[in-house]
Order: sequence, then C-alpha cells, then structure tokens
Amino acid sequence: MKAGDKILIVMAAGSGSRMGAALPKQFLDLGGKPVLRRTIEVFLSAAPDIRVVTVLPKERVETWKEYCLSADFHCPQLLVEGGFTRFHSVRNALERVPDGAIVAIHDGVRPLVSPGLVKEMFSEMSSRRVRALIPVLPSIDTLKLIDKRKGPDGQDILTASDGEIDRSRVYRAQTPQMFLSEDIKEAYSQAFDTSFTDDASVAAKKGIPLSFCEGERYNIKLTTKEDLEIARMIISSSRR
Repeated sequence: MKAGDKILIVMAAGSGSRMGAALPKQFLDLGGKPVLRRTIEVFLSAAPDIRVVTVLPKERVETWKEYCLSADFHCPQLLVEGGFTRFHSVRNALERVPDGAIVAIHDGVRPLVSPGLVKEMFSEMSSRRVRALIPVLPSIDTLKLIDKRKGPDGQDILTASDGEIDRSRVYRAQTPQMFLSEDIKEAYSQAFDTSFTDDASVAAKKGIPLSFCEGERYNIKLTTKEDLEIARMIISSSRR
C-alpha cells in the first residue's frame, strides 16, 4: 500500500452470537455468496483500485483464504487478525495503512450499502474539503427515555424517565466512515475508552472535525436472523 491509495478496512472479526447461527454472520449465505464477499464487492464496484484490509477472527483466517481460492474470488486482500475489542481490531488494521491515504472503515455485515454512496463519499474526501465523513440517517421513531430496574420477582420493570428527546436532532450513524489515514491513525493511538462506540467517536475525542452526509435506509447492519431475512428479500428483489 502507498500514499494516495483508497483503502477499505472491512471489519469482520465479530463472533455474531446474536445471530444464533453455527457460523459467524459475516460468512452466512446471502443470495449465493457470503455476506462478507458481498460487502467487499460493493467497494470494488465503486472503486476498482481500492486496497482491501480484511479483519477476521484468528480462527477464521484460513477458512476465508480457502473460500476465496475455491470460489475464485479474486480480490487481493491484506488479512489482519482481530483484537480484544473492535477498537483494538481497527488499530491492528491501521498499523498496515500508510499516511496520505483515504481510509473507509466499514462493517463487514453491512452488505447493502450502495456503490453510489461509496463513490460520493470518496469524491468528497478526495477534495480534501473534509477530514472525516460519516453517513447518518434521521431517526423516524418516537424516542423515549426509559429506566430499567428489577422488580421483587427479579423481572425487569421499565418505567418512564424524566426528560424529553428532540427527535429532530437525533441521527443514526452508519458505515463506511471515512478519514484521512494520518488522522485516524493518530486517533487510534489513544488509550481505549468505553465511550468509543464507533470510529467517529474515536476521531472526535482526538479533536478531528467530523462532517456528515446522508446515509441510506437499507444500509442496515445484519445483527439478527430477521435482519438477514430482510437482506435476502432485498437481494432477491433487486437481483444483486
């Protein structure tokens, strides 16, 4: 890899326990291909010259190599083992990234992001008008502040909390989140903090200014079986 590259760090080191499947969710079938392959192919379509860093569980690295060979998935990738947390996994990947590049960090289980959004974001980052670009969507649900406590029988009891939430100011962050490589590498030199919920929060704590763009309704993170079924219906209807 070299300065000036577009680099994808695709985060696929999770165990996917909430999916309840035998395989981690990034390797489950989605329209005849593993979820992870579909995710990477979106970026290859949007930016054919992109360099790919795939972060995997240590025990799945050989499995993924074997799949790529057997399925003729010809995508040169730098494979990196995941760390103790997502934060440490991203840090591991960034150690292999040069300065002067544009880095897109994306969840491996968000396969429905469009090539169009990826292209638009890279174009904005290439202009150097912004240093970090985060796709967001406004919340469409009514939001409540709720307190949870244990009842006498040990069951959870949900009660309304004081305060109101102004829905017009609440947005959901998505990925890919894009950064100048020297910025995000410096941000990840910080000590781990439990307040880090995504890459944008890591960058913000380091003082890197964040810019935002409109995300996509179907750019969902596949977390549950229901999410996977929705993705399969979308893939089937769009013949992707």
